[in-house]
Amino acid sequence: MSQTSQRFRGNGVDFKTFAPEHFLWQLDGKVATITLNRPERKNPLTFESYAELRDTFRDLTYCDQVKVVVVTGAGGNFCSGGDVHEIIGPLVAMQRADDMPGLLEFTRMTGDLVKAMRACPQTIVCALDGVCAGAGAIIAMASDLRYGTAQSKVAFLFVRVGLAGADMGACNILPRIIGAGRAAELLYTGRSMDGAEAERWGFFNKLCEPQQLLAETMALARSIAAGPTFAHAMTKRCLHQEWSMGIDEAIEAEAQAQAICMQTKDYERAYDAFVAKKRPVFEGD
Repeated sequence: MSQTSQRFRGNGVDFKTFAPEHFLWQLDGKVATITLNRPERKNPLTFESYAELRDTFRDLTYCDQVKVVVVTGAGGNFCSGGDVHEIIGPLVAMQRADDMPGLLEFTRMTGDLVKAMRACPQTIVCALDGVCAGAGAIIAMASDLRYGTAQSKVAFLFVRVGLAGADMGACNILPRIIGAGRAAELLYTGRSMDGAEAERWGFFNKLCEPQQLLAETMALARSIAAGPTFAHAMTKRCLHQEWSMGIDEAIEAEAQAQAICMQTKDYERAYDAFVAKKRPVFEGD
């Protein structure tokens, strides 16, 4: 981690020794893996795990060691959503107590997780098998790339518990991935989308055999981490920011972004390697 990153670190997390309480963390070179780890319950989220995930992605903004983040689940499932007993029950109690401020605090906090995932410069790759429902589907949606299996079941099932499909940015992000009509169907019905359909609709970038899912995801993550990661971060930023731009604004934004990338050493390395008829070795600066 650079001295500049350390100076502006906020709470000073050292990702080399990071030991979260509510999920597993592994750092292998430039690739970090987050594993949702409550397999006996299909890895549901709690108030605490939501907050710790949000804070982790916020802190990654200031970490120049981690270049790619893989998110996966333990025990053959990705995530079953919010824990019925530890989240849904308390939220119903808030509703019965007419605690609108408490309900809004929770929904804003969950949305902040998606904001943190979209704002962090690292590419986020999701590896999901089995159940991927509710908030689990949202985490997959908020990732940059998604590898899945034919056996996986993705469901934005908020409507099944009497809630709107408009949760954590789903009405904004999901149509951009799979199209407005398909997103509307999933959000109105809450039905599951199997792996073949998810790949056909563009939600999954690739289908893998279950036993090869994590290995293939890690191979993708390592290949991205070995690339010009400053430029990757710029690509992610432009993909996010240009949603609300017209074409003229987008072209100007990309002109500025590319001019900045042309000042990097990686750009120079690529040219020198081409001249020398060698493969460039990028360092992310």
